[in-house]
Amino acid sequence: MKHILWVLWFSVTALGPVHAQDKPYRVVFDLTSRDSLDQKAVMRWIREVSSVSPKAEMEVVMYAKGFELVMPEKSTVLADVNAAVKNPNVTFKVCEIALKNNKTDKNQLLKEVQTVPDGIYELVSKQQQGWGYIKVVH
Repeated sequence: MKHILWVLWFSVTALGPVHAQDKPYRVVFDLTSRDSLDQKAVMRWIREVSSVSPKAEMEVVMYAKGFELVMPEKSTVLADVNAAVKNPNVTFKVCEIALKNNKTDKNQLLKEVQTVPDGIYELVSKQQQGWGYIKVVH
């Protein structure tokens, strides 16, 4: 009897990780820096997650100076951003407050980029919806 219970327990616990992979993979990245290492990091993470989990939903929320990632004149990884915006599961959102504070017009951003009224609210909302949260730092 102990042997049967042991096998049953092992079977159930071994299937746990398989079941966890069936859950939606959704992650929001918080980018506030213009630092080229941070820009490279977030784009690398998007590539890596996409290669392992093609259905993963990812969103990069940018405020403070982070929106320079999606400005053609200032991005250090523009080719990577242009490739990522083609993925329907990847979105880039810029805080309108940050644009105003930095006297930057939406037209200076890549056309595929969306804006949100408040970047911090966007991050909080995603977390409340069960999205994972990653602060982009190197």
